[in-house]
Amino acid sequence: MVSLARQERAVRTRRAVLEAAARVFAEYGYATATVSDILKVAGVTKGALYFHFDSKEALARGVVEAQVELPLPPQELKVQELVDQGLLLAYLLPRDPVVRAGAVLSSDPLGREHYGSAWPALIERSARTLTEAKERGEILGHVVPQQTAELLTSTFHGVQLFSQLETGLADVNLRISVLYEHLIPTIAMPAVLARLDLAPDRGARLYAQTEAAQMETAQTETEGAEQPTPVGTAG
Repeated sequence: MVSLARQERAVRTRRAVLEAAARVFAEYGYATATVSDILKVAGVTKGALYFHFDSKEALARGVVEAQVELPLPPQELKVQELVDQGLLLAYLLPRDPVVRAGAVLSSDPLGREHYGSAWPALIERSARTLTEAKERGEILGHVVPQQTAELLTSTFHGVQLFSQLETGLADVNLRISVLYEHLIPTIAMPAVLARLDLAPDRGARLYAQTEAAQMETAQTETEGAEQPTPVGTAG
């Protein structure tokens, strides 16, 4: 029980630090932001922060990597998983400060040399999903997974940036849905296309599903930890 509680505290502390770093980076930019600024916003000790992240670069890297760590339930169709990656990310952009700051940091030409970018990992994941989809006969024969993954990632970023500038991401779900409605028909087999869910609210439904699954898992783990240890009887 003690170790479980300690793990939960560590997870909460790490998340609090990441959210604080995201807010500071978004307000001041990577170059100007300081660890002291992040400590003030996070409300944790320096020791707690450095336990999880040993430098400002590591903090920025953690914020960037959060975009790639989004949990997604497996689907019958790999093309649906490809679409889900973008729709869930679009849903979180205006709601999750870490995801939003990760997108900003990934496109910063000055900071990327220090902490990297989420784009290569997002492209790699999409290319892997497309490769599996091609092996299953879900996508058209002319599709080159790596090239298509790069096109989808760069186009997603452009649409996201346009939404940010025009509406503060208020319409990003709709715009990404429209993007997929135009691009996916050039990728997916007609029979597969008819079975896909490209709706603007798909990201919200995925988020609710993953949240429910995580809560159920946490409850199961807690109940298991609370079970008394059987005591043997003397014969």
